[in-house]
Amino acid sequence: MAEYKLSLKNREATGKKLKVLRAEGMIPSVMYGGKEPVLLASEYVATEKVLEKAGYHSPIDLDVEGKKRLAIVKDVQIDPVSRKIMNVEFQKISAKEAVTATTPVVIINFEASEAAKTYHFALNQAIAEIEVKAKPADLPSELEIDATEMNSLEDKLTIANIVLPEGVEFADKELDTEQMVASLYDPATEAAAREAEAEAEAEEVAEVETEAEKTAEPEAEAEKTEEAKE
Repeated sequence: MAEYKLSLKNREATGKKLKVLRAEGMIPSVMYGGKEPVLLASEYVATEKVLEKAGYHSPIDLDVEGKKRLAIVKDVQIDPVSRKIMNVEFQKISAKEAVTATTPVVIINFEASEAAKTYHFALNQAIAEIEVKAKPADLPSELEIDATEMNSLEDKLTIANIVLPEGVEFADKELDTEQMVASLYDPATEAAAREAEAEAEAEEVAEVETEAEKTAEPEAEAEKTEEAKE
């Protein structure tokens, strides 16, 4: 059994009728993996809570009007203005077969590194998630990389530093494990560079304004001379 559970019901509403469904506090969804996609709907608050915890990586036990289905989230459509969930796509899976899931990459113990404690460097994470393949019961909720040994600005973390749990593999068999997951930077140095750049821009603007004033003075004198002649 999966850790997360969600009750749904079959729906007939489509198109413009979905607006009414959403107004009633329901989220329309579709489940793929059978002969035909199955149109479903579930209560908004309950669905939001499950999706927040399960993400795209954890299997969910779906109860469709008494019928049990195991699935993972395939896609979630979010309204760009209200940020509310508009639609969910589920992918039906089998407990006995390996599936591909998008899993968060979490960097741990950075605070204990010399880079953080002694030099006050900061971490820049370039890869936040990665696809893995495993049976539903073995799918990890996250993949950890230990940053304890990071010391200098040259240090970096790569995909090779990810220790996969037993029964889990990267979905892409040709994945370049030397891809950088995270690197270090010095906030103080970057702040000083930004300040210097701002000062240089201010000086450049001041020089342009001074040149404009110098150009304007002869023109103003010429206009006065012309006026005097008239």
